[in-house]
Amino acid sequence: MLNAQFLAIVHVIVYMGAIMVLFLFVIMLLNLNKQNLPHKHIATRISSVVAGGLLFLVLIAATKSAVTFPFPEHADTSIGLVKTVGKKLYTEYMLPFEIASVLFLAAIVGSVFFGNKKG
Repeated sequence: MLNAQFLAIVHVIVYMGAIMVLFLFVIMLLNLNKQNLPHKHIATRISSVVAGGLLFLVLIAATKSAVTFPFPEHADTSIGLVKTVGKKLYTEYMLPFEIASVLFLAAIVGSVFFGNKKG
C-alpha cells in the first residue's frame, strides 16, 4: 500500500538471515550430552518463567498502545521504489556504500580467520 517494494524485500532478507543465524547458534551451542549437564534449581526455573511472562506482558502492552498515523493525501509515489533507491544509492551515497561494503568484507575475512581451528 505504501509502494515500498525495496523495503519489503530487504526486510524479508534480513529477517530470514537473522532466523538462520539464530538456528545455527542454537544448534552449535546445544549440548547433547545430558549426563554431564548440571541440574538447575527450581528457583532458577521459576525466575526464568516469571521473567519471560513479564517480557510477554510488556510486549502486549507496547503493541496495544501503538500509535497509528494517517496516510498523507499528497504522498510522493516514487518513494520506496527500487529504481529510486538505486539511483540515490549509486549517485549520492556511492562512497559510504563502498566503504560499508569494504568493512563488511573485512569483517567476513576476520571472522573466517578467527574461526579457523588451525590458526
